[in-house]
Amino acid sequence: MTYRSPDPGLEASTNKWMAWGLAFMIMLIVGFVAYLWFEPTARADSLEEHTTVLTEMGAELYDLNCASCHGADGEGGIGPALNSQEFLTAAKDDQITAIIAVGIPGSLMSAYSLEFGGPLTAEEIDGLTVYLRSWEEDAPENPDWRACCE
Repeated sequence: MTYRSPDPGLEASTNKWMAWGLAFMIMLIVGFVAYLWFEPTARADSLEEHTTVLTEMGAELYDLNCASCHGADGEGGIGPALNSQEFLTAAKDDQITAIIAVGIPGSLMSAYSLEFGGPLTAEEIDGLTVYLRSWEEDAPENPDWRACCE
């Protein structure tokens, strides 16, 4: 077995690449730490902004499509009261979305989703759901929220 003496040029080149690799790894670690520091705030801000946009869109859509049956403030009319603690605490978001999208067979509540012949997109229906959910905190108690339809 023969022993080769180290090549100084190869050794210098290897050390240079290892230093660049170490510097790159340090930059990645610093970048990940910065991402973990700032990202939760950015996501929360984005979610809040998206919810605001959906609520505003839902309010406009409610006035155009729902108020004539459910009342201007959701107090009920031809359709049940939607602005009531009883309804809003009992119904989950996906249930509200499904009722708006598909309607209620055998009632005046028709389907509003484009998929079922209605005029609204899925995002617009989500906007209506978010808007109705925005009433929950201040919704009055109304045990007879279904009174119109029973």
